Amino acid sequence: MTKVGIVLSGGGIRGIAHLGVLKALINAGIKISHISGTSAGSIVGAFYASGIDPEEGLEIFMRTKLLRFIRPAGSLGLVSIEHTSTLLKNFFPEDRIEDLKIPLTIAATNFSEGKIVYFKKGPLIKSIQASCCIPGIFRPITIDGQLYVDGGILNNFPVEPLMSDCDFIIGSSCNHLKPITSVTNITSLMARAGLMTVNKDMEQKAAFCNILIEPKGMGEISTFDMKKAETIYWLAYEETLKTIRNNEQINTLLHPKIP
Repeated sequence: MTKVGIVLSGGGIRGIAHLGVLKALINAGIKISHISGTSAGSIVGAFYASGIDPEEGLEIFMRTKLLRFIRPAGSLGLVSIEHTSTLLKNFFPEDRIEDLKIPLTIAATNFSEGKIVYFKKGPLIKSIQASCCIPGIFRPITIDGQLYVDGGILNNFPVEPLMSDCDFIIGSSCNHLKPITSVTNITSLMARAGLMTVNKDMEQKAAFCNILIEPKGMGEISTFDMKKAETIYWLAYEETLKTIRNNEQINTLLHPKIP
């Protein structure tokens, strides 16, 4: 049986796109064998790996404003992300990553040693918090005496853990930027520059994917614009359906030739 992996990028509220991608893949009959995600992608990946349907996941995001804990908390210094444990425990009965229904890899940045780390086992909620811990906004998460921050700092598209474990890799990226001819304010300038930084190796990373699903212009949506949640979900869902229809490799995966 073909082992299908999916990598889920970081992207704040745009990470809801991964739910739309996963729902379209489910409806097409594609079964995921391994998930790798960073930041918002780690939350969505954990939902799916725990058995939560993507459409239910969208409802959870909207009902609880789950991504509010990655919203900037003001200018008075660092706050703790660990208070989200109580909320997250409502959705994850599993205490450890290795207890999930589908293998999950969570990317986080080891701030103590300045390197990327891939959690495949260990405390689930603390690993998610580490992967989403935006430096400068949240205090780093401590795991086994080491400080951790957002995985997107060093790897916003963690395809590497899938490369030796999967026969077919699907990439889901939610940070595509359209060409522009002008910038109207400093906020949009800095936001675009930040996305260009995390996207810098996307072309190289995409080469390791059999297909890449990347809704056009998604990067123009603000990282924290919760009002766009449903729009993001359906844009990604439709883009995935279009990719499935037009991709020969996907069709071969769904309808393998009988010798």
